[in-house]
Amino acid sequence: MVDLLFTGLPLLFAVILHEIAHGYVAKLNGDDTAERMGRLTLNPISHVDPVGTVLLPALLYASGGPIFGWAKPVPVNFAALHRPRTDMMKVAAAGPAMNLLLAVSFAAVFHLSGGFGPEAGLGTLLAVRAVQINVLLAVLNLVPILPLDGGRILFGLLPRSQAIAFARLEPYGLMIVMGLLVTGMLGRVLMPVGNFVLDALL
Repeated sequence: MVDLLFTGLPLLFAVILHEIAHGYVAKLNGDDTAERMGRLTLNPISHVDPVGTVLLPALLYASGGPIFGWAKPVPVNFAALHRPRTDMMKVAAAGPAMNLLLAVSFAAVFHLSGGFGPEAGLGTLLAVRAVQINVLLAVLNLVPILPLDGGRILFGLLPRSQAIAFARLEPYGLMIVMGLLVTGMLGRVLMPVGNFVLDALL
C-alpha cells in the first residue's frame, strides 16, 4: 500500500499538471475552452479519468508492470487557436514539456537532499519516483502516434495530404499503443531514451 501511494500520488500530480499545461497554452493561443469548463484547476476531481487515472494504473501495479496513466484530456477547440496548425503543436508539446520540467524540479530536490547518501529518507525516495514517472510520461506522450502528443506534433509537421492520411489512424491509436506495450516493442524503443534522461537527471 505504501508503494502504491508512493507511485499513485506523483502519477496523479504529473498527469493533472500535464493536462493543465495543455489547457493553459491553448488559452494563451486563443482557445479558452478549458478555462471556461473549469479544467485549469488542481482539483483532482476535475481531471480523474476512470480508466486512465484509476483502473489502468491499478491493473499495472497489480501485474507488476511499469505504472503509467493519464488524466481526462482537457478540451481544446483547435479552430479557435490563432494559428490552428502551429498552435496545435504548441498545445501538444506543452504536456510533455511540463513533465520534463517536473522531472528536473524533483531531480533538484533529490540532489539537494543528498541523493542516495546515508541520510536519504522517504522524501528522497518520493522525489526519485516522481522523476521516474514524469520522464516516463514525457517520453511516452512524445511517441508519434495519434492521439498522443507526439502524434499531434507530427500531424502539424506533415504536408497537408500526408497529415490527412495520418489522421485517419487516430481512432486506432490507443489500440496500437497498447499492442506495442503488451508485446514489449514500445518498451524496447522507449527504455533507452528514458534511461538516458534518468541517468542525466539522477
